Amino acid sequence: MNKELQNFENQIKRKHSFGFPPKYSETFTVKLKPRTFIEIAINAIEKLGWTLVFRDEMQIEAKKERDFGGASEKITLTIDHIGNVVVKSVTLGSEIWDFGKNSKRVKLFIFAFNQELDELDAVKITELEKDIEKKDNWEDYVIPETLPEPKRYKSPSIIYPLAGTVILSLLLSYIIAALSISGAYLMILFEVGVGFIFGLAINYFLRLGNFTDFNKLKFVLGLGVVLTYSLNQYFQFRLILSQNNYESIGFIEFLKIRVEQGLTINSINTGVVGLIISWIVQLGLSYFIGYVKVLSGVLKYSVERVPQEVIEFALFHFNKGKNEIAVKHELSKMGWKDPMHQEFVMEAIGGIKGGIELSRME
Repeated sequence: MNKELQNFENQIKRKHSFGFPPKYSETFTVKLKPRTFIEIAINAIEKLGWTLVFRDEMQIEAKKERDFGGASEKITLTIDHIGNVVVKSVTLGSEIWDFGKNSKRVKLFIFAFNQELDELDAVKITELEKDIEKKDNWEDYVIPETLPEPKRYKSPSIIYPLAGTVILSLLLSYIIAALSISGAYLMILFEVGVGFIFGLAINYFLRLGNFTDFNKLKFVLGLGVVLTYSLNQYFQFRLILSQNNYESIGFIEFLKIRVEQGLTINSINTGVVGLIISWIVQLGLSYFIGYVKVLSGVLKYSVERVPQEVIEFALFHFNKGKNEIAVKHELSKMGWKDPMHQEFVMEAIGGIKGGIELSRME
């Protein structure tokens, strides 16, 4: 961000917003085609140092990154066909008071956009529109004579993710059981940790098995989470019996006693309801954290499997109006004849789109 933008930012009179989450918006009008506005707005966003996460012909989404990682606000720019622009900033996170930061982002963007627009006269805008049309139509794309050969991959197999997850469930459940009976278990922190570990592990296992069917991987993740917390109860039962001279009882009887005793937090017994809620939180939180990690891993791996030149080649033909069958035919003529490799290309394109949608999450 240049000094002029920094000086303006320091002079902005903030308007504080409250809400779940806090948000702020302003509107203004431009005498530009929507696509032209989008291109100029992108230049303004780049000058501001924001991260562009989505764009189409009528809308842009960007995020303001924190200095220590993560995004603090999401800024959305929407234009209609008559030039009305809505600039909206929404707080990301759990805050209910934005201390005026959303109004600051909105006003700063409008100033930066007007800076960009002031540098363009009618001639330059016409030239920009021609450049945009060329870019959107891929006119500068040169069809390569050859494409990189497909990398060697084994046939996709769910065995690695499934077997690896089951083994990991056994290990985690025993560790959690041991920590629980020793009093070292930290609620919420451990649930987040379990989800994070499963996400990392399944991402590793799916690469071993070259397996990217997310619907089935969701099932594998769910199985792993349920197994972990179910076996945790069983291992607690076995450890308690082995470490104490209690009369031998069955596992079902042990569970009945656990339920009757309920959940005690800081000397407060929350009863059966508290125990059941804690189990639901365990399952739900761990699954959610793992879900996001696995989804991100699948999308990333899907893109990594295919050379960028091949992805661009396929996107070019899609842009020219060809359907999936026709694009696969073009790939076949360039040496990508194996149906599995062709499917990898389609998954890579889906991975790019999925990655964009994931980055748009608030």
